[in-house]
Amino acid sequence: MSISKESELTGMKQVSEVVGTTLRLMREYAAVGMSTKELDEYGGEILKSYGAKSAPNATYDFPGYTCISVNKEVAHGIPSAKKILKEGDLINIDVSAELNGFWSDNGGSFVLGRDIHNYSPLVEASKEILKKAVYSIKGGVRIADIGQLIETEAKKRGFSVIKNLAGHGVGRSLHEEPENILNYRVKTNRERFRKNTTVAVETFISTKSTVALTLNDGWTLVGNKGGFVTQHEQTILITDKEPVILTESNEIWN
Repeated sequence: MSISKESELTGMKQVSEVVGTTLRLMREYAAVGMSTKELDEYGGEILKSYGAKSAPNATYDFPGYTCISVNKEVAHGIPSAKKILKEGDLINIDVSAELNGFWSDNGGSFVLGRDIHNYSPLVEASKEILKKAVYSIKGGVRIADIGQLIETEAKKRGFSVIKNLAGHGVGRSLHEEPENILNYRVKTNRERFRKNTTVAVETFISTKSTVALTLNDGWTLVGNKGGFVTQHEQTILITDKEPVILTESNEIWN
């Protein structure tokens, strides 16, 4: 969305603080032996305590308050009482919500407990690449150039990117223009980031796959070639200098 008055910026800061805090608290709450449904319900209670509504639940009737993807699930994992978290699991939590007519989105991947499967290089790559991409964004920068930066940085580390998932505009709804903040360069895309707009930028860094496929449940995404994928996401306000990280309360870069 385009921010044209102080009240709009305040609204975006408030909802972003909520989703960022919810993501951080859920990450800290996650424990071996816990079901993803229990973790999701904990997140849902936090959102409710702020008066916020789960965005995927409200917008798409998603069967959960948050998306929790485990190991080979790429995104949109459905919380389940049957899915029990184990030591060394690769977990992704994506939290988005609406508060007072404003929407914000963030996410992050992490290893639960000891990194017995050596997922950390993939997790750290996703974090670092997102940070480099975000701090390269300002008004007038081509969206395609950020996509090229993300893919180039992934390849440097021996990884690939998921090409059919993307960051997006956010603010007055969960998904707004631009809807094509991809993790690779599309030469024909001449669109540029605009100053004073809010967008959700996210990385999808992969060990093998390049495309996310939907399972029969209609929600859960997995890679077309297997392997593992990490995602990190921040909602930002674009300026003509460094962006404002609206969801910094998630502490994914700490």
